[in-house]
Amino acid sequence: MPAGPSTYPDQVNLDNCAKEPIHIIGKTQAHGVLIVCDPSTLKITQAGENSEEFFGLSAAQLLGQELEQLIGEDSAVDLKDRISKEDPNLSLEVNVKQRQFLMLPHLSHGHLILDFEPQDKQQRPYDFQKQLTSILNSFTAARTVEELCDSAAVITKEMYGYHRVMIYRFDEDWNGEVIAEQKEEGMESWLGLHYPATDIPEQSRRLFLKHRVRVITDVNYTPVPIIPEISPVTGEPLDISRSTLRAVSPIHIEYLKNMEVGASLSAAIVVKGKLWGLIACHHKSRKYLDHEQREHCRFLTRILSNELTLHVTKNEISNFELSENIRRQLVVQMKYHKDLFKALNGDTVKFTELISCGGGAMFFKGRWERSGNAPSKEQLENLLNNFIKPQSKSLFLTRNLSSLFPEADAYKSKASGLLSLKIADNKYIFWFKPEVVQIVNWGGNPEQKAFYNEKEKRISPRKSFKKWSEKLTGTSEPWRDMDKNIARSLRENVSHFVLAQQREEITALNKKLVEANKELELFSYGLSHDLRAPIRGMEGFLNILEEDHGQELSEEGIKMLRMSRELTEKMNDLIDNILEYSRLSHTEGIDAKEVDVSELLQEVLQLFNVTKSYPAATIEIEDEIPEMYGDRRMLFQLWANLLNNALKYSATVEEPKLAIGVKEIEDRQVYFVKDNGIGIAPEFRKKIFETFQRAVGSKFKGSGIGLAIVKKIVEKHNGEVWVESSPGKGSEFYFYLDLPKKKLEETI
Repeated sequence: MPAGPSTYPDQVNLDNCAKEPIHIIGKTQAHGVLIVCDPSTLKITQAGENSEEFFGLSAAQLLGQELEQLIGEDSAVDLKDRISKEDPNLSLEVNVKQRQFLMLPHLSHGHLILDFEPQDKQQRPYDFQKQLTSILNSFTAARTVEELCDSAAVITKEMYGYHRVMIYRFDEDWNGEVIAEQKEEGMESWLGLHYPATDIPEQSRRLFLKHRVRVITDVNYTPVPIIPEISPVTGEPLDISRSTLRAVSPIHIEYLKNMEVGASLSAAIVVKGKLWGLIACHHKSRKYLDHEQREHCRFLTRILSNELTLHVTKNEISNFELSENIRRQLVVQMKYHKDLFKALNGDTVKFTELISCGGGAMFFKGRWERSGNAPSKEQLENLLNNFIKPQSKSLFLTRNLSSLFPEADAYKSKASGLLSLKIADNKYIFWFKPEVVQIVNWGGNPEQKAFYNEKEKRISPRKSFKKWSEKLTGTSEPWRDMDKNIARSLRENVSHFVLAQQREEITALNKKLVEANKELELFSYGLSHDLRAPIRGMEGFLNILEEDHGQELSEEGIKMLRMSRELTEKMNDLIDNILEYSRLSHTEGIDAKEVDVSELLQEVLQLFNVTKSYPAATIEIEDEIPEMYGDRRMLFQLWANLLNNALKYSATVEEPKLAIGVKEIEDRQVYFVKDNGIGIAPEFRKKIFETFQRAVGSKFKGSGIGLAIVKKIVEKHNGEVWVESSPGKGSEFYFYLDLPKKKLEETI
């Protein structure tokens, strides 16, 4: 059957090892046999090519056979029962051809995979339990991470007898460092050596997180093919990532051979769900660890992981409590000071104490505030505008700033490490860590990861693992995981501080605006009142001029006299409207009562003398318009302004029409005045309710205050007014009142 779309590559070298699909390697190690069955029928579908060596039956003889014929009826029934309970993962002791095997089953993508390992020696199930108390005491007594790792290395070597045992810790870039070591005498020490992240690629690290313990029994083994390589069930390569017999990447085998390693054991140390490091064991020759020993190692590593987690957590809690106390003090200072710079950098506690750093800076409202060992303001401006602002996330950190922003090389002694926090637009906080010049000892030159293998005609891993020293510059001490959370907490506090300041500023501004508005209204009232006397005087003089000297004036003079009278009349109307608007603004209480709208409308129309003033106009008023609740005098003025507006702007059409009535809109009783006049352009629909705003030119008389008075009256009654209109298609003014009615006192 042809291979599926994902197959193991024909050739693996350093060019593609980072993407090597080691879970479908298609081969096994040689210390056991892999058998694959259909889990529903237990028929054998694939088998290791070495089956004849262990079972006396070739792979060809096994394919298509019932598993029961190989392991016996009782074992097959037991296995079926486990599969039915979806728990086939526990080991089973089986007898095949008079030889004892441990069978390790697991399910993988529709396959039942069975690892058979021979049991040629007597198991000692209680050995590990006897050592458990000593292990726990040793781990519990460790005061530091270093002491704990030293104990783990000693215990592992004593238990399993590998020639070299190392505790290998990853850094944030997945480079490794040997932090504890136990070895045979005469072997070169690798303690303190570093190894590049490429030595243990990402896909291998993922598998360690899943399966924790990996044993290579014999580095010099010949890989055993699985027959057939492609699953006849799925037509895809078989996923054997969970198999203890899974073969080893040829690159890793060559890597181990170059290190002169004959066998290895690797166990994952997991702290808080993340791969923290490995227990790495090397042996010069072949070494086999049976299932029981591997399980003991898995348990040992889990105990070590738990103890490490306790150490890390205690340290984090201690540091977090210290930072929390500092943050709380900063919050107190923010409540005391109005200036953010003073609160965070000019009092008892400074923001730079919150996170371990060498210095910091703040940028707020166009101002910089520097603290401790920090770049200059010019350098900070450049960093902010050309590197930090383009970042997609509000929190950014690095320990090697110059590698990302070359201009930072000029101040790497102050700011090789950077943690930046965006509070809001143009509000940032920075923490800096200085450069720490380090001499790092590598296990071989990390730049020379490979060489060209003439014999194999391909790229091979490096051969030399001798100590190679490198001077690292431009790098700071790492940031802690908790630093991000601390920074985010501070951002929340500062955001509250900024919002509180903005609220205070807005409140103060509103107060000033209210006071200014009152002063303006008083000024308008006073000015309007004071203008009445001279305008009345002008009216008197114009009357005298017309009565006593009208006959002496020319036709042009009489025309100018008439225009002067119209202007004074307009001035009087304007003053009346200004005084009314000012009076409304200063009116606190409302004399509210039930108002008969029909009666009110008739009074307004009589005032306008519509029959004579607008003889062509037709006015339709709905029958039985509901009563309104409000101040009758104000409501009279409201209707008067709306009707005057409608009559005035429809007077130029051939058949002026007005409609007055009530609509139900969103469960509200909404009154309307509709006309077929000139209409209003969209951009003026809101402006017309402002003082001295008109949507027409001088063709129509008006002060520009009438609709502002309408809006003011409606707002006094907790209502809303709006217009729907289009040029040339008339206008519909709507309003509703929502003044709560006074409760009638009950009498007894």
